[in-house]
Amino acid sequence: MMERRLSVYSAAVEKELQRILHYWSTEAIDRQQGGFLGRISNFNVAVADAPKGAVLNARILWTFAAACRLKGDPFMLDQAGRAYDYFVNHFIDVDYGGVYWTVDASGQPLDTKKQVYAVAFAIYGLSEYFMVSGDETAKVQAIDMFRDLLKYSYDEKDGGFLEALDREWNVLEDLRLSDKDANEKKTMNTHLHILEAFSNLYRIWPDEELKQHIRMLLQNFTGHIIDAASSHMVLFFDEHWNRKSQVISYGHDIEASWLLLEAAEVIGDEVWIQRLRDSALEMARAALRGLDENGGMYYELNIRTGHLDREKQWWVQAEAMVGFFNAWQLNSDERFLEASLSCWKFVDQRLLDKVQGEWFWGIDENDSVMVNEDKVGLWKCPYHNSRACIELIKRISLQAHE
Repeated sequence: MMERRLSVYSAAVEKELQRILHYWSTEAIDRQQGGFLGRISNFNVAVADAPKGAVLNARILWTFAAACRLKGDPFMLDQAGRAYDYFVNHFIDVDYGGVYWTVDASGQPLDTKKQVYAVAFAIYGLSEYFMVSGDETAKVQAIDMFRDLLKYSYDEKDGGFLEALDREWNVLEDLRLSDKDANEKKTMNTHLHILEAFSNLYRIWPDEELKQHIRMLLQNFTGHIIDAASSHMVLFFDEHWNRKSQVISYGHDIEASWLLLEAAEVIGDEVWIQRLRDSALEMARAALRGLDENGGMYYELNIRTGHLDREKQWWVQAEAMVGFFNAWQLNSDERFLEASLSCWKFVDQRLLDKVQGEWFWGIDENDSVMVNEDKVGLWKCPYHNSRACIELIKRISLQAHE
């Protein structure tokens, strides 16, 4: 019975991965100005003059490269090459290092600040591309960006990385990743994706200094970011790691639960692996509180006011699929497997645009599709949902051979 359920789950996410990749290799191609479109509306209307974001384009690069690594499909490698060529020709700042936050529709620099989150995704995507292409230039570019982050963003005194700098890596007053974020010097979100990027870089460049920074990032999480009492994460901090937020992000909690453990596994540190196996289970148990009875996962809870944001955004469901499956693999508690399956059922029934492709942004607090949000945009990308499918395909395959 269990084997049958897992087989059905694997087949479903395999089919969905192909749907996602088809959408991005057809609907999202910018045939006029190169690369990929910067924005497509919920109704699948392309916005030709929309800016193009570094995060979106680095995630597209990662997606096609990761899909190629999974399947060995030469078409996926071609699409990854398209993403890579555009990214290095338009987003990489050849004068000062790092990447621009945005370029205009024609590929000219628009917002030139160095948002560390975006540099992390550049490292992530470039590392993945090297794995399938063998292009040494991509590897060198990823290593250079790692060194830029150590030189300009790393906090030698208190540890961790500062959130943002200007084009020439000078201090900025406005550090926010988006309008909804607090203007603080250190954030959970950026540190999570720096860790993810460094881990992927370590796969192609097992450098000792890089390994030490991965260990220090794990220490940042266990020492500052994960609240020991609740196993939820704190979202914002000042430069000294003083807490500056009272909000639980259920999607980030479940995403971090498996990414932290993955980082320890990548560097082969048995002490950290055992510690983060325990942490992953505690974080997954905490994240279960964010599940609705219909299987979807809520967005955020404000601890101070008690307000629950009932939106069910696409990326939260994707991360829940992986994070809960990972927890089930760790201790065979079927609550976690059921949570993973229920999130996929919610996605399949409510979030998949089965007519025009891709996933809707989310379901709002009134249980309706969020039609004013993008299908493709600075934040709406193929990374969370394709990665969930890829991870589940790999994990179920390994499960079947154990």
